[in-house]
Amino acid sequence: MLRVRLATWNVNSALTRLPRLLPWLDERAPDVVCLQETKLTDEAFAETFDAPLAERGYAVAHFGEGRWNGVALLSRVGLDDVVRGLPGEPRFPTPDSPAEARAVTATCGGLRVTSVYVPNGRTPDDPHYLYKLEWLAALRESVADPVTAVVAGDMNIAPTDEDLWDPALFVNSTHVTPAERKALAEIKGLGLHDVVRERWPADRIFTYWDYRAGRFHKDLGMRIDLVLAGADVATRVQAAWVDRKARKGSGPSDHAPVIVDLDTAPDGDAGPVVPPPSTPAKLPHRP
Repeated sequence: MLRVRLATWNVNSALTRLPRLLPWLDERAPDVVCLQETKLTDEAFAETFDAPLAERGYAVAHFGEGRWNGVALLSRVGLDDVVRGLPGEPRFPTPDSPAEARAVTATCGGLRVTSVYVPNGRTPDDPHYLYKLEWLAALRESVADPVTAVVAGDMNIAPTDEDLWDPALFVNSTHVTPAERKALAEIKGLGLHDVVRERWPADRIFTYWDYRAGRFHKDLGMRIDLVLAGADVATRVQAAWVDRKARKGSGPSDHAPVIVDLDTAPDGDAGPVVPPPSTPAKLPHRP
């Protein structure tokens, strides 16, 4: 069985994160990497990243548009049958608008992996919210073989209130509405497993911390970056964790990478968040 370390990371600008991304690849040595919010065209990504990634053994599939969005797959275990975008995906703001660069899919080491950057939704009364729900429906329809599928990335949805530092602050906001959570549950209902939460069902786990108000240092975050894996993949999970170290220091993304080890666990059964916060804030009481 092929040992695979799979990771997903919303880098919030690949060019800005260049001094951190390459050393992180050297340190963690993931075999398959899903990136989101690269914010580069395909040409600009290739010019900056193709050579250093090739030196590290990665084949690359990037789908970008420039200033916004952008997703990529990096793989050292094969990169075949690349598909950019989703079949039948909606467009925004009008049906004839260009498709946004929010999904790229390829076969990597026998896994059908999709790197996704789900639309934010903005507010529940904004047209972007309906676009988000339509996009999630297209994502669900795109999963052809759930058993070997991996859908990983920034879902812009906190699956439950346990994935929020304070649910009361998110009332009437996106990311937590019943319709969004239902759309995510329907994707999981295809047979996909939220492997991090399944491995750590009762633990405090966040992947995103707003830059404002020192929320990272207070560990006031959300879990919106997910790895959803089919049954064949889920049975191979030996470790599933959030690399909080990559969110520390100067010039970080506001997201931390999520790492899933299949078949072997080089760093042990690490997690759920490594390293854990030194002084986590007390979460509100939840009856």
